[in-house]
Amino acid sequence: MKLFNVYPLQNMVPVKAKGSYIWDNNGKEYLDLYGGHAVISIGHSHPHYITRLEEQLNKIAFYSNSVINPLQEQLANKLGEMSGYNDHELFLCNSGAEANENALKLASFYNGRKKVIAFEKSFHGRTSLAVAATHDAKIQAPLNQTHDVVFLPMNDVDALRENMSEEICAVIIEGIQGVGGIVEPNAEFLKLIEEQCKKFGACFIADEVQSGYGRSGKFFAHQYAGVSPHIITIAKGMGNGFPIAGVMISPEIKSKYGLLGTTFGGNHLACAAALAVLEVIEKEDLIVHAKVVGEEWIKNLSELPGIKEVRGKGLMIGIEFEDNGAMIKEKLFNEHHILIGTSSDKNVLRLLPALNVGEKEISKFNLALSQILLTQTKPQLI
Repeated sequence: MKLFNVYPLQNMVPVKAKGSYIWDNNGKEYLDLYGGHAVISIGHSHPHYITRLEEQLNKIAFYSNSVINPLQEQLANKLGEMSGYNDHELFLCNSGAEANENALKLASFYNGRKKVIAFEKSFHGRTSLAVAATHDAKIQAPLNQTHDVVFLPMNDVDALRENMSEEICAVIIEGIQGVGGIVEPNAEFLKLIEEQCKKFGACFIADEVQSGYGRSGKFFAHQYAGVSPHIITIAKGMGNGFPIAGVMISPEIKSKYGLLGTTFGGNHLACAAALAVLEVIEKEDLIVHAKVVGEEWIKNLSELPGIKEVRGKGLMIGIEFEDNGAMIKEKLFNEHHILIGTSSDKNVLRLLPALNVGEKEISKFNLALSQILLTQTKPQLI
């Protein structure tokens, strides 16, 4: 049997990882500034994380949601405390797509509607409802295509006002678009979404799958705008590599038995991983670290020649080049052994390192990128 092709593969076989570094099967060291799509939030093989998982494995690793699991309540309490959403309910699942799928379904249960507003360049996942709200026709099968989702330009106030009505079930928006190329909704736009959803009885869904868990320099990126969504979805950095995701549900959205369900979601080992992540983030003050380090990094990158724009918040950074984005990524990998990410824009590369990335790693990347850009600079003809 052959493996199904998922992504174009980098030519490396990772066998060991520690902090912000990965070693391949030939012993070659790589600097990881991508974290496997923003998943590695507290660094590879963090000692506290390993201890937590080992201890849980020696107790019980899994049972389904047909029994009481005290770790779920511990996780909900810790997450509520650290995020500022103590009054919310938490539904635990396994992936960002599943979180968004359930969030949209829950919104439809709530108001009995089916029309959704999403945004251009959005990415919410590959399951049925999530991919229907994703602005990429290439990954939508005919079964997923629907007229019930309308895609609006980001930060277009007039378009939002024109499309809001009592037919709208939900407005779903990323705290910061990741795959879309690190595109941010501005504070005024998020406040308008909140206002319009309240006015028309629609659900405001904040997709914080990539931009949440401290990556932006706040627990959630939407908190920069001071808004309170009805539903917040989380995943990626939540488990530092262990599959876990969640849907945070405001008291306004009344939950009932049977609306949502999962076999694997919130299992004992997954909760242990998620608790370890929150404990490390809190103990090492990683949200503040992400904000301070990210602001300085963005400033320094913005001063390099050959860069059109650097944008983002905290340690969710997009670098837009004038051209040759794909070639720059390959040079970073092949010549400097540095892993970074791409986006739907071929000239926008993403930096999504562990939240505890250090100055040494940042300096190494800056130097490598400077050298590449210098070689790309063409001499002026006189």
